Amino acid sequence: MHFYRSFLILCFFMAHASVQSQVQPDAKLNNESLYRPRFHFTPKQGWMNDPNGMIYLNGQYHLFFQHYPDGTVWGPMHWGHATSSDLVQWKEQPIALYPDSIGMIFSGSAVLDKNNTSGLGRGGIAPLVAIFTQHFMPGEKAGRTDFQNQSIAYSLDEGKTWTKYAGNPVLKTPNLKDFRDPKVIWHAPSQKWIMSLAVADHVEFYSAPDLINWTKESEIGKNLFAHGGVWECPDLLSFNHFGKTIWVLLVSMNPGGPNGGSATQYIVGDFDGHAFKPYTTDIKWMDYGPDNYAGVTFSNVGDRNILIGWMSNWNYANVVPTEKWRSAMTVPRELKLIEQDNNKNTNSNRFLLVSSPVKEFMNAFTEIGSKENVIPNRIDIKDAKTKDFEIVLSNTYNEKLIVGYHADKKQFYIDRTKAGVSNFNKGFAAVAVAPRLSNATNMDLSILLDKTSIELFADGGRTVMTALFFPTHPYTKWEIISKEKIAPDSINLYSFK
Repeated sequence: MHFYRSFLILCFFMAHASVQSQVQPDAKLNNESLYRPRFHFTPKQGWMNDPNGMIYLNGQYHLFFQHYPDGTVWGPMHWGHATSSDLVQWKEQPIALYPDSIGMIFSGSAVLDKNNTSGLGRGGIAPLVAIFTQHFMPGEKAGRTDFQNQSIAYSLDEGKTWTKYAGNPVLKTPNLKDFRDPKVIWHAPSQKWIMSLAVADHVEFYSAPDLINWTKESEIGKNLFAHGGVWECPDLLSFNHFGKTIWVLLVSMNPGGPNGGSATQYIVGDFDGHAFKPYTTDIKWMDYGPDNYAGVTFSNVGDRNILIGWMSNWNYANVVPTEKWRSAMTVPRELKLIEQDNNKNTNSNRFLLVSSPVKEFMNAFTEIGSKENVIPNRIDIKDAKTKDFEIVLSNTYNEKLIVGYHADKKQFYIDRTKAGVSNFNKGFAAVAVAPRLSNATNMDLSILLDKTSIELFADGGRTVMTALFFPTHPYTKWEIISKEKIAPDSINLYSFK
């Protein structure tokens, strides 16, 4: 037994007991070393927002993303590009798509056209096809309504270089200002491509046999579900639930999230290649924290649904206190569909979308004890009693970040009111809350801690929260505070390798 384990046994028999670890502040403090994450993807320089075109191909995961390389605030959008063989370490690649006379390169998706339905393949090579919105800024400034259209590009060298289709755009707007973010999948039962498209306050579905000639099928969302802001970045996912295919539609929305600003809701139902029929119109959130937006899933990964989100919020994304770059991505997350506790007989509302860090990422941690004298990058609590507790990170500059649980409210919270720099936005220093979505007596909790972010996964991913914070100096102390005994063997600490 580690000394750390023995120390825990002593501490958790005490009222308001705490577990602590002390380190020294970084002597070479600067913005880059203080805020550049260790295990979240960031661009080397410039602005980044939505993840785009994510696809797995021949041993490589490709992450494209909204990118303005010449500034650290939103600007003329390109598609940046990064690759990884393990979903942990990412290598930034040359920019994939540049703006042109049709417009900037807004969000979209990418697919492998295995059967060359588009006819864009050559010499037996199946093309990689990107589908994206082009935004014509002069048209928007002139007050027109035809400035967002859908275009495609193709690659025959696994995403290294791209050729834009000569007939762009392939889907023109019916004079709607918000007509964007195409996410395309192959729908095997109907043998056609299905595009989910965000249209102001709803999602529209289009179909095509060839990725070029699109026909509107249906729409969903007007006057249903959450409507605090514009709908964006839809993603249509399928899950095999005991032999039955169940569909989930992700919809990002800004503003109107449960803790202010940007957030992502999800809808569970059936999809037949023409229309989506929801099981319930209840509002459900994929992540209750303030800083997970525009998340979409990888294509070509078999029956897995692996999501990455943009780890920020439009309330303050342009003004967070980083210098050479702005924004990071969440860690990759595995999405699964489960039946809610004690709700199996209510077909309309029994399903819950859960998420947890992918296994590849969780394998990138090494278990540690107190002797390593570091702030852990991961804290796992297993089978703990559902009583009030707080996990507090702090430094000697009176800054602290608190994540905890209120048992009487059945509510998790992340308190960043005193976490560090917050003067860039009046609403940043706040307490974000989320409901506990499990009726189990005991609780499981996994928390990921990077330099400026926390990601909480409770009860197998039933409740998820993501939040940013910006201390003026690194946190040098952490402690768990609880009036109740927590079994020491239920707590494990890890450092990122």
